[in-house]
Amino acid sequence: MNTAEWIIVVILAVTLFIFLIVGIILLVKLIGLTKDAKEVIVEGKDIAKNTNGIVSNVRGMTSIGGTVEMFVDKYINPKLKDKIKESKKEEK
Repeated sequence: MNTAEWIIVVILAVTLFIFLIVGIILLVKLIGLTKDAKEVIVEGKDIAKNTNGIVSNVRGMTSIGGTVEMFVDKYINPKLKDKIKESKKEEK
């Protein structure tokens, strides 16, 4: 082999070596990035579950049905229970 061929072979070998090293480094970084992305996805799902609960609570408080239900539970049911107890006492 003459000198020109050796120079080309060395240049190609060095280029391939650099390419492989850079590829390995990028692969390791990509694996770390996917692990971080998975953690973010899990936290996002937890946040979504919590917001669904909050939305249903707020919807129950702000909707007409929720307000009426709260009013009935808080004011009317105790009065009805008292009247039922009084009527049972009168029957005895």
